[in-house]
Amino acid sequence: MKLKTVLIIDDSKASQHLTKYAIEFFDPTIKVLQVYDGKEALELLATLETQPDLIFLDINMPAMNGHEFLDAFSQKGYKSSVVIMLTSSDQEKDKQRSMSFDCVKKYIIKPLEQAHLQEITESYADWSASLNTPSDDS
Repeated sequence: MKLKTVLIIDDSKASQHLTKYAIEFFDPTIKVLQVYDGKEALELLATLETQPDLIFLDINMPAMNGHEFLDAFSQKGYKSSVVIMLTSSDQEKDKQRSMSFDCVKKYIIKPLEQAHLQEITESYADWSASLNTPSDDS
């Protein structure tokens, strides 16, 4: 399963630009969408026919931070996007809270490097399958 669409949710224009550049350098066929906070992301997701394959999510953002986005994302029943936390926060409590969501598969301290992208694309198919497999309590 190949990555087709990636959503970057980050309030830093510089960070967005660097992440988008790294993705497009790694694979120019991947469509990259960008928004500046969790609220904008939820508004965008509501308009899309299909969810992005992968979401890079920052934690510290205005309007709606990354954890608030994950709460709303889960409550709305979005289940097919793999989320990678891409943040400047090296706080263990932030990492633990982020990784408590089933959709979050990796926690990366900025910046995104080519080695991260290689690992993510190699793991994506397995992560995606795990999100789309019914759980025992379904």
